[in-house]
Amino acid sequence: MAVNLVSLVMQFLTPDMIGRITSALGLDRKITQTAIGAAVPALLAGFSNIATQSGGAQKLVDAARQQTGVLGNFASMLGSGGQTSFIDKGSQLLSSLLGNRDQNALAGAVAKFAGLGQGPAGSLLGMLAPVVMGTIGQQRQEGRSLDASGITSLLASQKDNIAAALPAGLSNLLGGTGLLDALGGATQSARAAGSEATRAAASTARAVGDTGRVVAGAAARPLNWLYWLIPIAAIAAFLIYYLARPTEQVVQQGVTTAQSLMVGGLDVGKQVTDSISSLRTTLGSITDVASAQATLPKLREVTEQIDKVDGMIGRLSPEQRKLLAGLVNPVLPTLNQAFDKVLAIPGVAELLKPTIDALKVKLAALVA
Repeated sequence: MAVNLVSLVMQFLTPDMIGRITSALGLDRKITQTAIGAAVPALLAGFSNIATQSGGAQKLVDAARQQTGVLGNFASMLGSGGQTSFIDKGSQLLSSLLGNRDQNALAGAVAKFAGLGQGPAGSLLGMLAPVVMGTIGQQRQEGRSLDASGITSLLASQKDNIAAALPAGLSNLLGGTGLLDALGGATQSARAAGSEATRAAASTARAVGDTGRVVAGAAARPLNWLYWLIPIAAIAAFLIYYLARPTEQVVQQGVTTAQSLMVGGLDVGKQVTDSISSLRTTLGSITDVASAQATLPKLREVTEQIDKVDGMIGRLSPEQRKLLAGLVNPVLPTLNQAFDKVLAIPGVAELLKPTIDALKVKLAALVA
């Protein structure tokens, strides 16, 4: 099976390990999970960028060799008197690789994305950098060369995995830093499904609008135009079905209703359509246990986004509740099919079922 560095790191960061990190940093567990899900692919993106620079690959080789034993000692470092020293060494490692400017940019982006301070974000990155480098170094033990050429090739092979694991919001925050340059077009490809959904919805809206105008014109003419209404209506149905089907009309409806769903400064309509679009893309990327593990942070991120909407339901007017239900109802059958398909993959149900079950409940609450 092809190696997936994002999955390997996330598999190492078990729920127990995340709990230890949370306690060590004094953070909320959900915030820690969100921050880790953003930081791991971001670190790999940054290291991939270093590998493309002159002398950068050798710097990575040296760092990876120094961290090959860190994975075995990581748990014992957390909660012990040595954790401060461990974080400091990790921060120094990151600074030596990225430089102070990029290190601060990365910490700032993770902090803003996850909703925590710059200091805790920097400490988290100091914890995770040795883990990521240790995971890279571990590849040598599995028969892979860890010279400059080998590490460059390894990281180059990971760009699609890294881009797929990067939350869209974090990609936007890092867009001007250069840290994502090595990913090339992979980041844009990871967002393609959402963009295609928007285009399809716009096409549907135009087609339906054009058809409506034709029908209206026909109704104003003599009676013999009525014979054309049936085929025109059939064409309209055809266009609606085949153009709107890929997005289940979610984006189209979101465009027209989002402005009516502003509550307490939160654009509920946009939050829902963005969450559903992200969820569909994430579910579609799951093919095995490794890819399922890699998507856990994204699924948790979507769950948190929908939680925000659930918290606003009591403040919605009856009309707004109808609009919200109109956004969610059409897509629920397809989402449930996607959930079932993912859970049928061997080994995935044990990993994702609790998260998916929670998502089902939260989505159902939006249309209740």
